[in-house]
Amino acid sequence: MSVAIALNPLNVELESLKLRVTEIFCSIQGESTYTGIPTVFIRLTGCPLRCQYCDTTYAFAGGKWLTLDEIVKEISRYDLRHVTLTGGEPLAQRNSLKLLAGLCDRGFIVSIETSGAQDVSLIDPRVTKVMDIKTPGSGEHERNILENIKYLRKQDQVKFVICSRPDYIWSRDFVREYKLTHLCEVLFSPSFDQLSPRQLAEWMLEDRLPVRLQIQLHKLLWGNERGR
Repeated sequence: MSVAIALNPLNVELESLKLRVTEIFCSIQGESTYTGIPTVFIRLTGCPLRCQYCDTTYAFAGGKWLTLDEIVKEISRYDLRHVTLTGGEPLAQRNSLKLLAGLCDRGFIVSIETSGAQDVSLIDPRVTKVMDIKTPGSGEHERNILENIKYLRKQDQVKFVICSRPDYIWSRDFVREYKLTHLCEVLFSPSFDQLSPRQLAEWMLEDRLPVRLQIQLHKLLWGNERGR
């Protein structure tokens, strides 16, 4: 079924405001509760964090300046309803908030993958937030903005990328302390090539931890192939 895109040529804001974009591509959503759904990804350029396991370092710099209108026109050609804004860190660019709202206005089902080290309070409420809580193993856990927790809703998701047993214990205790499972879906993901999914699953079962085990589906399908 075709997606109806209501492009408004008189919308000066969409025509003039710009974002630096690394790539726009179509793939299978590999993470979050939307796992397995064909999705258009908009990967913005730039990130203030340097997590040791980062698999998108190519998005730290470069990219191409596109107007919001150009971005909407590009993603509309894929004829899909699901759109994910990712990075890098998409919220490092202020105009990402306007893009998110514009996508929702046009009938897309929109999610954003954000580190949680940026303020999420101004994200359009129609957008599903998939927010990382950085663990000590990432090397960036001191950058977590705990104030963001109060802006989580049932439709949102919090993700922990877990590198080791100490990371797991830290994450488990964090979930319990902030009662995250009462706020939204909680995802535990083993850091690729650092922790086996089976080991993480066994720890979760031992603790009867009511969180969802997440394995990066796109990496099982295509490895670290760019644009997938």
